[in-house]
Amino acid sequence: MSTVTSGPTTERDARPLIACHECDLVQREPAVPPGGALRCCRCRAVLYRRRKGGFDRALAYALTALVLWAISNAFPIVGLSVNGDLVETTLWGAVRVLYRDGMWPLAGLVLVTTILMPALQALGMVWLLLPLHLHRTPWHADVVFRLLRIARNWGMTEVLMLGLLVAVVKLAHIASVVTGPALWSLTALMLLLVAASSAFDERDMWARVQSAPSGMPGDTPLRGPTAAASGICVCHDCGLCTRGAQRHEHLSCPRCGATLHLRKPGSLSRTWAFLSAAAILYIPANTLPVMNTSSLFGAQKDTILSGVAYLWHSGSWPLAIIVFIASIAVPMLKILAICYLAASANLRMTQQSAQRARIYRIVELVGRWSMLDIYVIAVLVALVQFSAVATIEAGPASIAFGAVVVLTMFAAMSFDPRLIWDVETPREEPR
Repeated sequence: MSTVTSGPTTERDARPLIACHECDLVQREPAVPPGGALRCCRCRAVLYRRRKGGFDRALAYALTALVLWAISNAFPIVGLSVNGDLVETTLWGAVRVLYRDGMWPLAGLVLVTTILMPALQALGMVWLLLPLHLHRTPWHADVVFRLLRIARNWGMTEVLMLGLLVAVVKLAHIASVVTGPALWSLTALMLLLVAASSAFDERDMWARVQSAPSGMPGDTPLRGPTAAASGICVCHDCGLCTRGAQRHEHLSCPRCGATLHLRKPGSLSRTWAFLSAAAILYIPANTLPVMNTSSLFGAQKDTILSGVAYLWHSGSWPLAIIVFIASIAVPMLKILAICYLAASANLRMTQQSAQRARIYRIVELVGRWSMLDIYVIAVLVALVQFSAVATIEAGPASIAFGAVVVLTMFAAMSFDPRLIWDVETPREEPR
């Protein structure tokens, strides 16, 4: 694990200058060995990982992932057998049932995060890497690269797999569960998407597409220790440093076309708006029914907390703990954490900047796992459709809970972590 340097020695003067995308500190970039990572010397954010294995391995993983994606969406995931009747569902089937029941916001959320985004992630890597393998330049590499970044943020195959596990445990107490071929292909798809992302070196790709380096020349004149002080923008998508921006000026990255800004415009106001909406919706998400069950024995309305209690009393206490953490604790703690970060930026706090930077990275990492309950609901609603025995429908809380997850993710994306460090002056400037 390497750390960028900011010392004044003559040997380092020839090294390019790079800016941290989280704290904006300008630093000198050392060489990174294969498999190593470059960390900021102030906030410890990972600036760059040099991947091992090359493009061929990433391309092979991505091509295989595309095949598995087709299998995962063409065949049933799981089935439920009751009195000789077998009900099976695919991902498309779950989306269709939710839409038919009037839960179109939930259907759209499941469609985007479990079907469209994983396909876009695999297809985007193939689109970029296959021409490079053939020694050609990818067509519209800038647009595809930005779409690939979006797909990585919103593709949630790993959360879906955990949701399927929880759903299978619940269904096992109702009837016989039959696993479909798509369950195993989804598992392989999840692993291959992770492997492809781990082998895909974005900086190396841009070095082959365009010869422009990501950092500024080592002799670039600076007016301060941060990129903003010198009018340098670092692209949050491809990492390219661009000079010439002013505080209120909006530019486009000359390499990937992403919008550049010294600081995210309206960062705190948008963060507070998303947080306020999420906090309001958190109450109905946990008090209203998330599922409505109708059976021969009557009707039952379940909340998220009652679902946790059911798993606990049925002996599946590990899953009960996971669901409680992902569906109740994480959304609440995420709202409180982002509130703390936004309030500290508003108050221009100077204490514990490194700790707040770590909190921001944790919030970004765990936010997607709150989607767990949404996927459990989607599978249960699609499978338990025995009109003569039992049926399950999504309740109003499911839409509120899905909105909470999306709003907190938007709040984390809107918050500019560089605001944490703007009130500090680094002890050492690059020379």
